[in-house]
Amino acid sequence: MSMASSSISYLSSTSTSPLCFYLSRKIPYPSAFPRFPNLHTKSLTITASTSLDYSTNKSSQSSKSSNWQWKFKDSSINIHYEEHGDESNGPNKNILLMPTISDVSTVEEWRLVAKDIVQQSGNVNWRATIVDWPGLGYSDRPKLDYNADVMESFLVDFILGPNSPINSTAEDLVIVGGGHAATLAIRATKKGLVKPTAIAAVAPTWSGPLPIVFGRDSKTESRYELLRGTLRAPAVGWMMYSMLVSNKKSIESQYKSHVYADSTNVTPDIIENRYELTKQKGARYVPAAFLTGLLDPVKTREEFLQLFEGLDGRLPVLVVSTSGAPKRSKAEMEALREAKGVSRFVEVPGALLPHEEYPSLVAKELYSFLKDI
Repeated sequence: MSMASSSISYLSSTSTSPLCFYLSRKIPYPSAFPRFPNLHTKSLTITASTSLDYSTNKSSQSSKSSNWQWKFKDSSINIHYEEHGDESNGPNKNILLMPTISDVSTVEEWRLVAKDIVQQSGNVNWRATIVDWPGLGYSDRPKLDYNADVMESFLVDFILGPNSPINSTAEDLVIVGGGHAATLAIRATKKGLVKPTAIAAVAPTWSGPLPIVFGRDSKTESRYELLRGTLRAPAVGWMMYSMLVSNKKSIESQYKSHVYADSTNVTPDIIENRYELTKQKGARYVPAAFLTGLLDPVKTREEFLQLFEGLDGRLPVLVVSTSGAPKRSKAEMEALREAKGVSRFVEVPGALLPHEEYPSLVAKELYSFLKDI
């Protein structure tokens, strides 16, 4: 999946210039569970509605934001996170919501979904934590060698680290992820690095914008490396990033073409907010890795399906597909419709950020899933 840089054109197969890539047209970023009888295994398609209907407005809800220090190798990285919850008495269950990985990734994309779920009346009090990835959102953006293993390591440390905000709840945790975040969570769980009670994958993706279009042969990979190195360079890198990604016209174009399904939902406030994210110091390092495939959890659809198959019978897995996803991304989501290891598959309106564009619909599906686990 990709919200990163709009799209890429291949210029010259023989050129050694880093400008052999440039943006010109939009490229999309890219069975039953016998142990869980309450989960519906059929596929569902959801139509748009305005909001969730709650029977009680809980006055005990609380929201706060804070920072956590991630110790990675010789670095201490400031990580931004939010907590939303119900402080009334009763049993608690915990949800970790991971934003999509892109140049405009932010905790804000999950905020309304989190608030919808924690205000839901029932026998359980929900506590939702949303965290910005290192190098994205409001977290620090150091010049690390970002790849899928680094992001997986962060996810594991945030869940299990002795000083983590959610460490005490790690044994009773549902992970919800969008795009690549969902697939990274599935991968870490299959490896046994984390042990959530359930996972929800919202518009899941596995391939960055360039590899999903141009593939991964050795010649192409060398060009990805060249582009990545140029984007990370001190002066020319920032200039190229500003030209290709960090401008309001580019951000608005990608939102209207493939991030949102309905272009009328793209407001000036959204564009201004996301533009400011791309202007932060170090903003280009993670997008450079994502764009060129270094953050891809797997390299083929077969490996993608094998991740889900590896969780068959171990825990419930919800897949939330979207009716308006770009063609390539939609094909990968559809491959999961009857996939082994997927206990429930639903489809909602939206494209690559349904949880931000249609938060009430996504929250409704998540809550229905959460009640059954």
